[in-house]
Amino acid sequence: MYKPSQQILENYAKVLINFALNSGKGLKPKEVVFLDFEESAKDLGLEVYKRIILTGGHPIVRMYDENFSRVFFELASINQIEFAPNEYYKGLVKTIDHRVSILSNKDPLYLKGVPAEKLVAANKSVLLLKRLMFEKEDAGKFTWTLGLYGTKKQADQAKLSLEDYWSQIIKACFLDTPNPVAHWRKVFEDLERIRTKLNKLNIKTIKVTAKDTDLVIGLGEKRLFAGGSGRNIPSFELFTSPDWRLVEGRVYFDQPLYRFGNLLQGVYLEFKKGRVVKAKAKKNEKLLQQMIKQKNADKVGEFSLTDKRFSKIDKFMANTLYDENFGGSFGNMHLALGSSYHDCFAGNPKNLKDKDWQKLGFNDSVEHTDIVQSLDRVVEAELNNGSKIFLYKNGQFLI
Repeated sequence: MYKPSQQILENYAKVLINFALNSGKGLKPKEVVFLDFEESAKDLGLEVYKRIILTGGHPIVRMYDENFSRVFFELASINQIEFAPNEYYKGLVKTIDHRVSILSNKDPLYLKGVPAEKLVAANKSVLLLKRLMFEKEDAGKFTWTLGLYGTKKQADQAKLSLEDYWSQIIKACFLDTPNPVAHWRKVFEDLERIRTKLNKLNIKTIKVTAKDTDLVIGLGEKRLFAGGSGRNIPSFELFTSPDWRLVEGRVYFDQPLYRFGNLLQGVYLEFKKGRVVKAKAKKNEKLLQQMIKQKNADKVGEFSLTDKRFSKIDKFMANTLYDENFGGSFGNMHLALGSSYHDCFAGNPKNLKDKDWQKLGFNDSVEHTDIVQSLDRVVEAELNNGSKIFLYKNGQFLI
């Protein structure tokens, strides 16, 4: 069975630790890193662990096993599932400077058959953890990043061989280049040029037109496009968190979605005054409906576009981290239902209280699920001065 080379794993660890953390500047000596990964990703986990130590950092490690998760959801009551070890979370977030999570599954459908109510209930157990991490990130004292370790069953879900699956990971992250960290820095410089232009346009609304899609998104006050921060590896998207109240219309997502250890397909949403008023799926619609029932999970927290000129991902990967960065023929657009990103605020986020975020239309939810469209689309922008421009077409930005 295919296995990535030692050099590839070492390069991967360098990108995650010496580039992605500290918003593209890399880990500093004496900083504390919380490293968590699935047992199936332990080969990469070990290299990341080594890299933290060699860089002078302090690792805290947690390894998961999906067999334990399956048993927990089968046997635990809703009360047990919702239990939150909040004192532990407080101590953890106070201690760490960064978090590195390596996504991996021996079986992407390991929670198939578990009642949707149980799967969604688990979100409540990490509500405080997410809030504490957001607050520390807003204060400029915390960064995080995600990576992916491919497995045979993940590759099977994507209808790829394991070697082809890893080929996508390697080229997406530039792991076969002499200096992948330098390559990433060049990509982020190019993305920053487009991001700067986007933020100078003073966009009022964005309209997306595609198959079964006619969607208008109002950005709202004091909004920025963000991206190129190292928060995901890979990451080629430029995104914003719009005023959720200003989303109207309909959107169809052609890319399947893996969520809560289950597969959803053919997701279709309709919005009215910023809320989902119709939600359909060709597969696992009940889980989609249950997810949206969570507090504020029926509102948009993120709108994103990926330019195909940057992303080398051209295969469906059955993993949101990669599918939301899909390049292919038309790039991709994705929406996230649930929480907004505070780094899309045009100002200092640490000065804002909960009521201020609510007033600005930033959504707050325990949920954040990205749903991806890779169809051919046209994106138009209406500017604050009343003029209109084509912003994105044929899978790339036009600015």
